[in-house]
Amino acid sequence: MDEAMYAVVALLTSGAFWVQAGYVLLKIVVIMVLARLVISLGQRMIHKLLTVRHNRFLSLPSERQQTIQSLLNSVLRNVIYFIAILVILAELGFSIGPVLAGLGIVGLAVGFGAQNLVRDVLSGFFILLEDQFSVGDFVTIGQYTGTVQEFGLRITKIKEFTGQVHIIPNGHITEVTNYSRENAVAVLDVGISYDTPINRAEQVLEKLLAEFAQTEEDVVGDPSVLGVQDLGESEVVIRITVPCRPMTHWALARKLRKMVKERFDQEGIDIPFPQLVVHQHQAQ
Repeated sequence: MDEAMYAVVALLTSGAFWVQAGYVLLKIVVIMVLARLVISLGQRMIHKLLTVRHNRFLSLPSERQQTIQSLLNSVLRNVIYFIAILVILAELGFSIGPVLAGLGIVGLAVGFGAQNLVRDVLSGFFILLEDQFSVGDFVTIGQYTGTVQEFGLRITKIKEFTGQVHIIPNGHITEVTNYSRENAVAVLDVGISYDTPINRAEQVLEKLLAEFAQTEEDVVGDPSVLGVQDLGESEVVIRITVPCRPMTHWALARKLRKMVKERFDQEGIDIPFPQLVVHQHQAQ
């Protein structure tokens, strides 16, 4: 025990030991810096390759370019860091051959337990291949609805309107609703009182929709007054629709509600609202 302690103390007090340790540490730092530099240069090359204008080999929409770029960046980081770790192990005195052989044996041993990882990666490639969604698209995946913030080799990040970021493994993505690909339709139900003639209300709405279509650039088709949608307890519900660009239907619907209210006020058309009538009986 004393001999071992003396050996350790002698090693720690040896100037040659600290010189060698510093030299190895310096090489490790240089390896990590070079790895970061290679990743940075590689990401710039990927970005330049995918964003070159008038490229006859790559003609992709900007959203799809961002998605492919995010995926390639993820693959590049994983590969470069794996190589850097192997080089660092070699500098620390480990033999790379047995390490690689050991990784192969370990890979076979944990292969059955890595099915979820393989499923996530394969699902990610199929999502990219089928162009189900791109970075920047507004989607619903499972119970989460938001903007695709990042699409990686294994996971997808969805950011909600209120700021929450949900990290979803690609293998768990079974159904996708994409709101950003096709034109949308703003649907608005307007209630009028039973005393108001339906034809008059429809004429007012048709005139308003014609003006609305001329002033709003996001409207891509002719707005329509579909007619009576429902007969409620105190109102006749008239449905109107406005074809519009993707992701603009919510804003257009809010603006149209305000305009309908203002126009009905000008035309003297009542929008009914629930009222409570209280009958009070006086004791005899």
